[in-house]
Amino acid sequence: MAREIGRRTFLTAAGAAVTAAAVGTPAYATDDARDAATAHNLVDVQLLNITDLHGYLQAAPGGDAVIKGAGGRTYTVGGVGYLAAHLERLRSGRRNSIFFAPGDLFSGWEFDAESLADEPTIEALNQLGLDFATAGNHEFDKSPAFLSAHMEDGVPFPVVGEDDTFPDSTGRRFRGANFRYYSANMVWSRTGRTVLPPYNIEWVNAGNGRRLPIGFIHLTAVGTDTGSTSYQPALSSLDEIVTANRRAAELKARGVNAIVLSMHDGAVAGSDFTAGSNPSGPAYDLALKVSPDIDAIVTGHWHCRFNMMLPDPHGVPRPFVEAGCHGQLINEINLRLDPRSGKVVRALTTTTNHPNTRDITPDRELQQVADYWQGYAAKRARTPIGRQTASFTRARNTSGESTMGDLAADWALWAGQQPLGPMNDGNDHPNTPAELALIAAAPRVGQSVINKDLSYDAASGGTITFGQAWSAIGYGDPILTVTVSGQQLHDALEQQWSKAADGSLRYAPLAVSRNVRYTFDAGGAVGDRVDPADVLINRHRLDLSRHYRLAATSYTLLGADGFTAFTGFTAPVRHTRDFESFVAFVRARKVLSPAALNRVTARSLSASSASVGEIATAPHAFGRDGAASRAQAAQLARADNAERAFRIPC
Repeated sequence: MAREIGRRTFLTAAGAAVTAAAVGTPAYATDDARDAATAHNLVDVQLLNITDLHGYLQAAPGGDAVIKGAGGRTYTVGGVGYLAAHLERLRSGRRNSIFFAPGDLFSGWEFDAESLADEPTIEALNQLGLDFATAGNHEFDKSPAFLSAHMEDGVPFPVVGEDDTFPDSTGRRFRGANFRYYSANMVWSRTGRTVLPPYNIEWVNAGNGRRLPIGFIHLTAVGTDTGSTSYQPALSSLDEIVTANRRAAELKARGVNAIVLSMHDGAVAGSDFTAGSNPSGPAYDLALKVSPDIDAIVTGHWHCRFNMMLPDPHGVPRPFVEAGCHGQLINEINLRLDPRSGKVVRALTTTTNHPNTRDITPDRELQQVADYWQGYAAKRARTPIGRQTASFTRARNTSGESTMGDLAADWALWAGQQPLGPMNDGNDHPNTPAELALIAAAPRVGQSVINKDLSYDAASGGTITFGQAWSAIGYGDPILTVTVSGQQLHDALEQQWSKAADGSLRYAPLAVSRNVRYTFDAGGAVGDRVDPADVLINRHRLDLSRHYRLAATSYTLLGADGFTAFTGFTAPVRHTRDFESFVAFVRARKVLSPAALNRVTARSLSASSASVGEIATAPHAFGRDGAASRAQAAQLARADNAERAFRIPC
């Protein structure tokens, strides 16, 4: 079946189904889309998107700086200065151009942005002309209020110039984003109401004084509310397909006949960013099933790069794309709208992934923004915030205890006893203070929250700078205070030991806060090394039937580093993220002094069968002076042993 559009004959959507698997550079819905520009009586709309920038304004980090295209050709990519120059070229001469992003634009691991409350990222995005964004999981890394009140509206919290609201590259204080965030499936658990608006409607120029609507539905990755960095006890995430279908029907009922789904959930579809092959993942599963009223699906979250067409449930092709991460790519989708109905002529849709190459002259203003914040962050890193009397190191004694581990546990206890700030609205339980704290100093699985030693600097008299504290402890997880039983605490202490595949004894020591002492039997069997009577909390023996308030990182409490004993914890309260919290701890304590290593004692060391166990050493190769970025090292460290398998980014 065919009909006349403009000066050519094009297949209708039904007739286009046979080309549903078409991929290429660019990807075309049908062969007729190659000449879609000749359909002059249709309304041309350009959609541009980037994803998962994570505050990398200068360049993509490490191995992400080089990507592979068609024929194995490689491209060096990244940086908002170059991004601005490429965007200017792509937008040139286009009457209807919309620029958006499916999430994780800020929050992550780039010191220049993250240490300045990601305000540098917002300034750059404002200048890039971002129209709107989907909230990713990392947009919830602080709190819903921080996203809406501070990042969107510029409300300071809590201390101007210390915690946020820094002077930007023009000398003005932070005023928030010039764009809005959306999510249709992040809701308040108690009411079911969305945390953010579920969709937005953009109006495009159809000529002769007429405008046509395009609806954008937004989805955040399911499980964001229980993810380690974005853990928000008061929130829930709704099913993606059900939510998208519901909102698509709502938009159609409002007379919106062109609909785009922007989702912060992804897929993997080969390594060639210009095409797509063998797709898999939650976004792919959704793309095959979600409402055929949706005309394009733009994904993120998985840091993958693909550009392809997939059939909707009626067999009609629509774009299915992801533009990598860290400023690697700009995806461009071109839609042609019927000027009468506002419907997308799907047979004429094209999509292209453009590499953000560094072989052009960067935009001067955006490069100045990136350079300004890089200098500002370097200056802030040198700012003194406290003093230490000696070094804290990860060197462990025979019992597995270290001064750095003890310091981390003491910080966690302090953090779990702090009042909640006015923007910490992601909690729905009373803030009952922590009674003790545990830190996984060398977990069998994943990344330790302890990144490096806090070494004494004799030349400065032991000064601790902001940068030293920031990089010493932290991944981006909050400290949680939860209720657990005495039995769970005992089980966690027992889980420090396990048998490796070769039969050897492995030891993953937990650092305990200053008010805890315990003894383990070095000759005991795995699972029977700690007598509850030998565990003292505030000088009282551990009561297996009593409940305690425990402070630890969300990652540990969620069982991600191997300690499953805490499964079923109750009454969680989220506190500040680890690196920000540790900086606040150093400021509050003013002077740090290592204590004697006497919190953990090994018994029966002289017995012939005695063994403390081999301690696994988690990698710490990230940070400002590491070979890998914090994100890359974390992805590797938090993976299983299948080294070549694909890993979903954090």
